[in-house]
Amino acid sequence: MRILFLGDVVGRSGRDALTAQLPGLRAALRADLVVVNGENASHGFGLAPDMARAFLAAGADVITLGNHAWDRKEIIPFLEQEPRVIRPVNFPPGTPGRGAVVVDVPGNRRALVVNVMGRLFMDALDDPFRAVQAELQRHRLGQTIQAAVIDVHAEATSEKYAFGHSFDGLASLVVGTHTHTPTADHQILAGGTAYQTDAGMCGDYDSVIGMQKGGAALRFWRKMPGEKLAPAEGAATLCGLFVETDDATGLARRVEPVRLGGRLSQAMPAV
Repeated sequence: MRILFLGDVVGRSGRDALTAQLPGLRAALRADLVVVNGENASHGFGLAPDMARAFLAAGADVITLGNHAWDRKEIIPFLEQEPRVIRPVNFPPGTPGRGAVVVDVPGNRRALVVNVMGRLFMDALDDPFRAVQAELQRHRLGQTIQAAVIDVHAEATSEKYAFGHSFDGLASLVVGTHTHTPTADHQILAGGTAYQTDAGMCGDYDSVIGMQKGGAALRFWRKMPGEKLAPAEGAATLCGLFVETDDATGLARRVEPVRLGGRLSQAMPAV
């Protein structure tokens, strides 16, 4: 299975780049499964239903969220209607929406996607490790599902690495989101799981993690409330990673970064 994962979409710049380029990128990589983190799509904070529909129409199979899941209140009923948009699985029981979904993939195959949020320097949610473990125990990798992707929306590198090693051999891909900076540690772990600490963002990198430089920098200089943040609107770089798996085991055979457009050095896997 060929899997394309794209990191946090930030603001109009990220949205426009994603909807314009995803159809061609999916075709070029012959991707069977596309997962996009969309939690910063709406002015940098949250995801609106019309944006989610546009991402799905452009070729996303699943959209994941994170700590800004509830910033656009109209997403709450939408999550109940659209199972392909998921929020972190470790929100408390009774929270709207779902934290995992199994989607059909070409070739009579199925893939599990799980969204989870870390707890270091983040909201104090339920145990993320046990929540993911419970989801994985409902399926058999390489048998009832041919791939499993875990989006770890977390601040701390250590927590993300702990996820990677904890579920090595049990998932096809463990990838971090939230910090908006692509890390250079893509690898296949000892047990066969592809890993990268953070996929980076789909947004303008002439910014402070996707936000306009002026207001964001003043927050550090002055430490005063009220400095407004707005998404940077220059040319966006689509950032993520590409994974090929073995259908018989569900484990990774190849992992490579994807960086397309904008300011960053370009990286496009050969297929």
